[in-house]
Amino acid sequence: MPLPYYLSWIAIFAFGLHAFMAREKAWGIPACAVLATTIGWYLFDAIYNDYALYIVTIGQKSLKDSWWQVFLFICTYGFIAPLIHRSINRKLLGKSSFVIGCYKNRYLDSPQIQHSLDQTSKALLFAWLSLMAVAIYQVGGNVGPLFAPYLSGVKIDPWSRSRLGAGFDALLAFAGYIQLILTAGFGVLFAVSKNPRTRTIAGIVCLLSFPYYLFDRTRNTMLSTMVPGVLAWIFFRFRGSLILKIFILAGAFFVANSWMTTVMASRNESRSIFSASTEKGKQEGTEPIKHEGLNMFEELGWINLYIGSGHYKPNSGARYFAELVNPIPRALWKNKPLIGIDYAIARGQGDTGDDGLVTATISTGMIGQGVVNFGGFFGPVAAATLMALWTALLARQDLMARHELGRLLLYVSGLILTFNIGRDITLLVLYPFFFGLGMLWAWKTLHGGGSKEGELIRRAARELRK
Repeated sequence: MPLPYYLSWIAIFAFGLHAFMAREKAWGIPACAVLATTIGWYLFDAIYNDYALYIVTIGQKSLKDSWWQVFLFICTYGFIAPLIHRSINRKLLGKSSFVIGCYKNRYLDSPQIQHSLDQTSKALLFAWLSLMAVAIYQVGGNVGPLFAPYLSGVKIDPWSRSRLGAGFDALLAFAGYIQLILTAGFGVLFAVSKNPRTRTIAGIVCLLSFPYYLFDRTRNTMLSTMVPGVLAWIFFRFRGSLILKIFILAGAFFVANSWMTTVMASRNESRSIFSASTEKGKQEGTEPIKHEGLNMFEELGWINLYIGSGHYKPNSGARYFAELVNPIPRALWKNKPLIGIDYAIARGQGDTGDDGLVTATISTGMIGQGVVNFGGFFGPVAAATLMALWTALLARQDLMARHELGRLLLYVSGLILTFNIGRDITLLVLYPFFFGLGMLWAWKTLHGGGSKEGELIRRAARELRK
């Protein structure tokens, strides 16, 4: 391995230790999540996949340039993340992490906060029932594949639309993102609520909602809906030592990994996940299935190879702009820029026919995305800046959760989404978070702000610290 690979590991451990030591300042845990994401998508790529093949197909020079860019990203992020946090959240710097308080002092056990959770569940239930009424109408009343795809072996999507979207098809996509954040919210409620009625409601919603994502082929949505509740139960509800919690978390990881391999089998063999799961273990002598997509370093290598050969030129921020304006419906902007079409064409995966249809898009990875926008030096710096802004936004949810408990759900969900945006820093992944933020704002507006809830939470925290 070249020198910058080892320097990247050293930087990860140095900045990771610094972030962990700052965990009670709220930015530390999100920073650890970003650094862990960098390990998973980049450093781990060289171990998990065939690096020798990378050398043959991409070449030593492009790979070495890529490792220097990874190192630059880590160092830039490590230096600016706390600075951006202090700048954006300067009015909240006197507060400590509410999430760490929930872990150490069990804030969520207080009657006041449990009452707030009960009220939150009512709001989420109303929103979920309203959304499901629309979903049932969309599928013509065919509720079996919607709520129980494991019975029929077929999953139906009430929010399906064309690849490019037409008219106000974006509204259907938005409904899907709202469904995702609501599902994750009920998972967290089921994990932390002590009220039998609230837990029963949350449990029923989870039983009806989770199969829609479990029997999907998208790992992103599976993780986004299932993991927040698992993490909330392990760290906020389960009473046990940290070592035991880590063992349970490891067990959950192996279960998830087993299911993900089933998902990969269904993808590779063009079968439904139901068929793949029922036939799993029946076939003998098959090779173990590896997770595809954990190769963002490889893609970074290809980017550098294409730029170095002149086959591709950085687009001066055009891709970031396309990501930013993506929420605008195509009915309002017919020629809205497509995300990543130029790089897809360079990789031979795109088609610019008369209709402009993109036959395939390529995930460039969070660092590669910066490089295709601004080149080999400013690209990693731009990506690190965006991830530092995301870290500050998550830290803000943590610090404000003592006033508005709904921000705790946003924080936990955001931590999971952090890993997903390792493939691309995109609103397509972050929509659930921002829709949740919008729903929280609407709830506060309709109920005259969260001052009463905040006082209840602060009083409960003071009592539990005594």
